[in-house]
Amino acid sequence: MSSTAPAEAITDYILFEDALPVVYLTLNRPAQRNALSTGLMSALTQALTAHSARPECCVIVLRGAGSVFSAGHDLRELVGRSEDEERAIFAACTDLMQTIQRLPQPVIASVHGIATAAGCQLVAACDLAIAAEGTRFATPGVKIGLFCATPMVALTRAIGRKRVLEMLLTGQPIDAATAAAWGLINRVVPADRLDAEVLALAQQIAAASPLTIRTGKQAFYRQIELDQVTAYELMGETMATSAVTHDAQEGMTAFLEKRPPRWQGK
Repeated sequence: MSSTAPAEAITDYILFEDALPVVYLTLNRPAQRNALSTGLMSALTQALTAHSARPECCVIVLRGAGSVFSAGHDLRELVGRSEDEERAIFAACTDLMQTIQRLPQPVIASVHGIATAAGCQLVAACDLAIAAEGTRFATPGVKIGLFCATPMVALTRAIGRKRVLEMLLTGQPIDAATAAAWGLINRVVPADRLDAEVLALAQQIAAASPLTIRTGKQAFYRQIELDQVTAYELMGETMATSAVTHDAQEGMTAFLEKRPPRWQGK
C-alpha cells in the first residue's frame, strides 16, 4: 500500500490496492452481492475523489469482491422510506456516476458474475469495461415495480434507445457477448484472464501523457452531447490549446526523432 494513499479512502465498504500507476478500488459487500447502499456509494465517491488527487495515479479500476460485480441498489434501504429519504439515496447514486466521468483519470470496470440495475448503471458510467465470460447484465426493476430510470440515463448514452428499452421493459438479462456487441462493454475475456486483460488495458493508457489523457477524457464528455457544429468548434479550440503544451510538443518531436517521449504532465 502506497504511503501516499489517502487514509480517508480506506473504509469497510471499499478496498483499495496500489499497482501504480494503476489503483484498484473494490466494492466490498460480498455477502450483499455488493449492493450499492448509500454508505457504499458515498464511500466509493469519496475514494474516487481522493485517489484522483494523487499525481501518481493514472488509471482507476473498479471491481467487486466475491462472486459478482454488483447487484444494484440495496432494496432494504428503499422500503418504508419517505420521499425525501428516497430522493437522497438516488442523489448519492447520481453523484457517484457523475464523479466517475468528472475524474481526470480513466475508470475501467472489471466485471464478473452479474451487474444488474444500478450495478449495470455503474458499468455504463465507467469510461471502459471488460467482462469475464459468463457475466450477465440486466435492468430488472420493472419486475419489482420500480422502473430503472436512473440506470436508463447511463445505458442510453452507451448502447442506444431500442436496446436500452428492451432491457428496461423486459428486465431480461443479456450475456457478456451481447453486452460487447451492443457497446456496453469493450470486450469479453475468459474469467481466468480478466485481471490480466484489465491490467494490460490500464497500462496501455498509463503509458501516455497524463495531461493528454486528462484533456482527452474531459473533451470527450464535453462534446458528446453537443451538435456537430458546436462540437467541432469546441474541439478545434481544444486541439489548438493542447498542441502548444509541453507534452504535445515533446510527443511530436519524439515521434519525428524516432525516440521515446519524456512526459512531464504539462
